Order: sequence, then C-alpha cells, then structure tokens
Amino acid sequence: MAESVWFVLAIVFVALVFDFINGFHDAANSIATVVSTRVLSPTAAVVWAAFWNFIAAFVFGTAIAKTIGKGMIDLSVVDPTVVLGGLLGAIIWDLLTWWWGLPTSSSHALVGGYAGAAVAKAGFTAIIASGWIKTLVFIVVAPLLGLTIALILTVGLSWALRHSLPRRVDRTFRVLQLVSAAAYSLGHGTNDAQKTMGIILALLVSSQALLADFPIKAFHVTSADHVPTWVILAAHAAIGLGTMAGGWRIVKTMGQRITKLKPFGGFCAETAGALTLFLSSHLGVPVSTTHTITGAIAGVGVAHRVSAVRWGVARGIVLAWVLTIPAAAGIAGLSYLLLRAVL
Repeated sequence: MAESVWFVLAIVFVALVFDFINGFHDAANSIATVVSTRVLSPTAAVVWAAFWNFIAAFVFGTAIAKTIGKGMIDLSVVDPTVVLGGLLGAIIWDLLTWWWGLPTSSSHALVGGYAGAAVAKAGFTAIIASGWIKTLVFIVVAPLLGLTIALILTVGLSWALRHSLPRRVDRTFRVLQLVSAAAYSLGHGTNDAQKTMGIILALLVSSQALLADFPIKAFHVTSADHVPTWVILAAHAAIGLGTMAGGWRIVKTMGQRITKLKPFGGFCAETAGALTLFLSSHLGVPVSTTHTITGAIAGVGVAHRVSAVRWGVARGIVLAWVLTIPAAAGIAGLSYLLLRAVL
C-alpha cells in the first residue's frame, strides 16, 4: 500500500487537512485583537481574515515552501510514510493544544513532526542542520521583533497623537484596525500556507517515480525548485477555510488574557506582527505566527507599563512553545513506527 499512487494522493489530502487545522488552530492569531477591541464581530472577523489568507497566494513567492521542501530534511530519506507520520504528529499535537486552549505554533508542530518521522526512519543524519538554523533562531527573534516593533509604534504614535481627542483617536483606529488585521492575515496566510506547500512538494518529488505514469501530469513533480500552481492555490484555500471555521477556545487567551487592548493597541500589535511576517517570508524563514502576534501584543502592553502584561499567562504560552517541536516530533516518530508496522 505504501508504494501506491493512491496512498500518495491520500497523503496530499491529509496535508491539506493539516492546513485546514492550521487555519482553524491559528484563527485566533488573526482575529483575537480585532474581536477583543470589538471592531468586528467574530463572524465578520473570520471571513475578513480568511479572505486575506487566500489573497496571499497572489502576493508573495514560495521561498518558505522551498526551504521546507528541500532544505530541512534529506530528500533521499523522505517517502510517503515519513510524510504521513510527520503530518499525524503535527495534527495530533495541534488538536491537543487546541483542546487545552494553548496558542502553540502549528508551524513548529509541522517541522517538528516532519523531523521526528525522518529521524525515526534514518536517525539524525536525516536532518539538514544548516536548514534548521534560521528556523530555530527565529523562535526567539520573531516574538522579540514583534514586541519591539509594537513597542516603537505604540510609543511613537502615542506621542504624535498626544493632543488628539481620545474619542477621535478611537474612531480613527477602529477603521485602521481593519487594514492592520488584513495585513496580518496576509502575512499569516503566506507564511503558514507555504509550510504545507513545502510538505506536499517534498512528498511529490520523493514519489515522482510512482506518479510518472499518472494520467494527471500536474502531480508528477521532478524538482523541489518549483511549486506547482495547484499546490499553491490548494494550500491557501485550505488555510482560508480553516480560518473561517474559527478557533474560539484560543481567542480569549490571545485577545484578553495577555493584556487588554483598544483599537489603537490592536492596530499597533497587528501592524508589528504583519511587518515581522512579511520580513520572514521574504527571507524564506518558516516562523511561528503565534509567537509573532503574542510578542506584538505583549509589546503594546509593555508600552503602557510592564505590569499591564499578564506575565503568568505569557509564561504558560512560552512553555507550550518550548514543548511543541519535541512533542510533535515524538508523536510523529511513534506514528511512523506504527505505520511501518501496519503498512
């Protein structure tokens, strides 16, 4: 069965299911600030975020997809069972943390799961160390960059608007927050959808011999240097639909429990998060959108006073971040071994 074309195509479907769950799980990242400030209702917010998740397919390139597709795991080790084991590790961890209400990183769950399954098959020689450096560095850099940009924006705009009427400022930023929410969702869509593209790309390239005679030639991919258009559109559609499905258990944590936000603060947080995601996408670094927006929200709180941030909540979130890659890797490794035994 593991050598079947239909098995490969089924795994493509599972990858898109993960992408849907990614959108579902990370919907709170895109909508928490705009909902908590009451600029949009939850229903309107998820539709707005999902739209920009999909539009990202036409705005940014595929640098992150290529990083994951060929730069993190030795492609000679990759086979359909490795990919499926990795996806199962990521999906199981995502669903567990969604149930617990923890805004962990779907991105790191995916790369952790992918690595865990590959290591279960071939040992640590399957890991391309150079490909992991940027990702691991940005685990720290992304939230700090989000926090710093949000802090600078909050302080700078507060000074510039110091003589403005609070009511007028609030009314203006309620409109501007629609723009910042769209920008953040654009960055979220391009960064996270590309990770699924990379997994599908690795699967198709590693299975090219099986798919050579398949009637639909679009599935026969011989190089990881180019991402097929159908993969790009499918990944963005899946994450957009997942975002529309919501992720309500996490919204309260992200939008209310870290620090209280007004439209002005929501604008600063989302803009900082968007700029960080645009930069990482340009550099081809698969960062965590969860880490990024959490850092940005904390930056808004710190700009007012350090005690405005509920650091106890933040510590719990950081602990979940630290656990994500090894936990997803462990689940994926076990999944791979079970799949090998069954298949």
